[in-house]
Amino acid sequence: MNRLKTYSFEIAICIVGYVGFFYLTGFINQQFEVNKSVSWLFPPAGLRIFLILIFIYSGAVGLCIASLFINYMSFSDLDNCTMLGVVIISGLAPLLSRLFVIHHFQVDRDLHNLTIRQLVMIIFTFALFSSGLHQLWFMTRGIDSGSWSLFVTMFFGDIFGSIVFIAMIKYGIAYLRRRYVRQ
Repeated sequence: MNRLKTYSFEIAICIVGYVGFFYLTGFINQQFEVNKSVSWLFPPAGLRIFLILIFIYSGAVGLCIASLFINYMSFSDLDNCTMLGVVIISGLAPLLSRLFVIHHFQVDRDLHNLTIRQLVMIIFTFALFSSGLHQLWFMTRGIDSGSWSLFVTMFFGDIFGSIVFIAMIKYGIAYLRRRYVRQ
């Protein structure tokens, strides 16, 4: 029962955090949007990676539920099958990239030996999986968003967004340390 509470709490953190951050950064994304679902800078991609690195499977479930909410509220023009595919890809792509990097680049499951190089590999792999699976799904469903040029845009948008997010975390932690160490 305790385990269920823990997983439920982790999933809730992921849902609230991702939905909130998605809409908070929405005005930034609009400046870099190519179309409604593809942007040259997408900071929520970094949060997806972060949540998966920390919460793993409950992170994937939370991201799927958050993506369902976001897609229902903001992309209601999609049919249910297309929306379900986008939701699954949104939670599955970062999980697949984590598993891929752990398996192929000697990263421990608890991430205690995670290096900058390996983090860059996670970001690159995530961007490849996320943009590739999304664009493949869009092409399969006959949606205008599915194309090679939009794959490239989404790929770089996920990379740039992840770097921006990780920089925000790094410098935010450094700021808090400086502030509270003085006191």
